[in-house]
Amino acid sequence: MSSHAQAAEAYLTASVENAPPIKIVRMLYQGALRFLLQAEAEDPRDPHSSFIEHCSSADAIVAELRLSLREDVGGEDIVQQLKGLYLFCEAEIGRSMLDRTAEPLPGVRTVLAKLLEAWQHVEVSNHRAAA
Repeated sequence: MSSHAQAAEAYLTASVENAPPIKIVRMLYQGALRFLLQAEAEDPRDPHSSFIEHCSSADAIVAELRLSLREDVGGEDIVQQLKGLYLFCEAEIGRSMLDRTAEPLPGVRTVLAKLLEAWQHVEVSNHRAAA
């Protein structure tokens, strides 16, 4: 690995380790959306494509978001609603991988994009309240 690549990796690691939790959540959503777009750009029927890998990466992020839910922070109703949305996304991504089709992925992207938008509003509100 070149010194430039090592410096970039160190910077990325430091920026994630020092990021506020809400920023990490935003980054996770952005990563999942990016992986879904990459999956949609692949031919799901081609055994040499990266379709399954991209779907698996998006699915792992959504699962992590679901597993990190805390009722003591968000309240039981909100947590249950988010959990349901995450489970829907995981099921649709799983169906995509099983059937080797990108058809369910735009629906998953829509849900995650709306959730990302909501988290961005929370982040802005928190920033304004702290100022």
